[in-house]
Amino acid sequence: MSKAKITIALIAAVLALSSISNGAEGEWPCWRGPNRDGKSPDTNLLKKWPEGGPKLLWQANGLGGGFSTVAVTGGTIYITGNVGDKLTLFAFDMNGKEKWKVPVDKAWTRSHAGSRSTPTIDNGRLYLLSDNGVLVCMDAKNGELNWSKNMKEFGGESGGWGYAESVLIYNDLAIVKPGGQNCIVAFNKANGETVWKSTGFKAGPEYSSCVPFDHGGVSVIATGTKSGIVGVSAKTGELLWLNTWSARNTANCPDPQYAGGHLFWANGYGKGGICLKLTAADGKVAAEEAWTTKDMVCHHGGYIIHEGYIYGNNGGGWACLEFKSGKVMWNERGVGKGSLCFADGMLYLFAERGGRAALATCSPDGMEVTGNVTVEGSGPSWAHPVVIGGRLYLRYADNLYCFDVKAG
Repeated sequence: MSKAKITIALIAAVLALSSISNGAEGEWPCWRGPNRDGKSPDTNLLKKWPEGGPKLLWQANGLGGGFSTVAVTGGTIYITGNVGDKLTLFAFDMNGKEKWKVPVDKAWTRSHAGSRSTPTIDNGRLYLLSDNGVLVCMDAKNGELNWSKNMKEFGGESGGWGYAESVLIYNDLAIVKPGGQNCIVAFNKANGETVWKSTGFKAGPEYSSCVPFDHGGVSVIATGTKSGIVGVSAKTGELLWLNTWSARNTANCPDPQYAGGHLFWANGYGKGGICLKLTAADGKVAAEEAWTTKDMVCHHGGYIIHEGYIYGNNGGGWACLEFKSGKVMWNERGVGKGSLCFADGMLYLFAERGGRAALATCSPDGMEVTGNVTVEGSGPSWAHPVVIGGRLYLRYADNLYCFDVKAG
């Protein structure tokens, strides 16, 4: 073969590989996506699914019991599950083939047995908090352990359903909640050394994860706890505010969400939601109640904020609220109680029972379901759907499904 033909063949091969790679590109490196808000950067996705749902690209089985969802980055898909008596971390390639798996800790076998935390990947490292409170930093290429910490070392004690949060990487920090007198702790993400411990309050960790944002020039870490919703300085861990509206609720699971100087948080067990108005002065941030609602009773399925409206799980269905006022725009059944994510102007809904998933419009004018698909599994499905790289990932029990949702 001539040099010219070899060169052309190599270019064609590179373009083909590039096309395959681009079809699966996209970064979802942690719980609820790159901005921890449940919103995907994907575009050019289907607005309506064909009969029977989008094309199934592959299915992986044998994950073990669990409720964690996927992290997708660097051409690898990460997820956890209980296999035998071990919490196990899996790594798959983009075709659903297992690359490796490693045991992380003993499995959570008490109330609602199964893995909880979604892996967080940052700069070649993987961070995971086990259900029993062991925080690990591992090599994302092979799962080799770099360092670990036990939440008991910091006086922490989980709620009755174990630790469920996913590690927040913020600048050079790995942030989690042991709970207790120093409820939130920030570690050096490279070596695990303690950088700061939160001060000014005591609280149980509950089940939500930490969310970072800047307000009025102040960097804030906000999260839900057993004592309510708190905000601390991202630099020192010093308490900025504590709102006790949902203190001592049966369980506080969802993450708070920030937008436009306000912070929204909703919980289940009949509680509903609260919106806080934030003000900044002298390097501090204060929070006061703007409104509360009983029209978003969100157990754990989450919510997203989009163009001035909140869309989220409300009891046995879904609701849309005006963000500035809490005004109810609509309540719809959809797939029933479940979890969601957002991509390319649409909502992806996943029921907690029966494996039912749906594509729906994201508009304050009402919800229209434009596609349905059902996956196999058993028991409750509390893993959130993920849309990234033109793909929809659904985890149900020990099964992981990957669908093609690209348009064209």
